[in-house]
Amino acid sequence: MKKYLLTFFLVLLPLTTYGQSGSGVDALITALEPVKRLQGSFTQRQYAQDDTLLAESSGTFLLLRPGYFAWEIVSPDQQIIIAGPEFIWHHDRDLETVTRRPVTTNTDMMPLQILGGDESALREKFDIVQTTDGAFQLTPLATGVGFKQLTLLLDGAQITGMVIVDNLDQRIEIEFTDLDSESELTSEDFAFTPPPDADLFYYDE
Repeated sequence: MKKYLLTFFLVLLPLTTYGQSGSGVDALITALEPVKRLQGSFTQRQYAQDDTLLAESSGTFLLLRPGYFAWEIVSPDQQIIIAGPEFIWHHDRDLETVTRRPVTTNTDMMPLQILGGDESALREKFDIVQTTDGAFQLTPLATGVGFKQLTLLLDGAQITGMVIVDNLDQRIEIEFTDLDSESELTSEDFAFTPPPDADLFYYDE
């Protein structure tokens, strides 16, 4: 599961800009616009091509637009990913390691941009089709991306789930529950200080 967590949240993807306009992307931007802050729980399941369940994890998340996201796995292992305007932190509590990568103009943390409703990323880097009411299918416009397709599921102004099909045609399903879009969040809720006993790995790009 750690491999797919990193694929989903840590792979920094430099993509060619193509540009897109149309009803699908406009509808998704409109649907995401009310989402200013959000927190809750998640369950993540990874399936093989034959729909065999390969792994499952659960935890909590925080989202504050623009630019802040925290994703904490509490079962079966313990990891946390925190993204801010400058850095992306990954703390593996089991391995006692901390990785820090910069957020730069040359790299994109695509799922976070999708959840945060980054309009330029949505228009420039995906073909977007609204398949049903509240379901948006995103296909990357560049090769070499860590997934073939991502479906974002919404219920009104709430983000309820994501489904990712990777390049091996395996499927990752993420369900969001216990959603709270009213409680106050600030940038301080995303502050991270590495524990003193952790091995640190800092990357410049």
